[in-house]
Amino acid sequence: MAQIPEGKVISYGELAALSGLGRAARWVGRTLSQLPQDTRLPWHRVLAAGGRLSLAAGTPSGEEQRARLRAEGLTIRNDRVDMRRHGWRPMEANG
Repeated sequence: MAQIPEGKVISYGELAALSGLGRAARWVGRTLSQLPQDTRLPWHRVLAAGGRLSLAAGTPSGEEQRARLRAEGLTIRNDRVDMRRHGWRPMEANG
């Protein structure tokens, strides 16, 4: 997760697969929810399938995620980020 560049996002499922955890998307989400508040990891760049923001609008964490993503230049429409445009694909970057 620390390698996800600014302006890019990845889904819980994709992060699980890259981490060697198979299809453990829910486990990844649960783990991220337990990070300390002062973490420097870019947790806000991890989204639900299809680019959906899973943190509810109006909640402190949901609003923080939206603010961080917008600050990185991402557009949020209907609580989604365009994964084709902003999705991180490290395998493509590395050949």
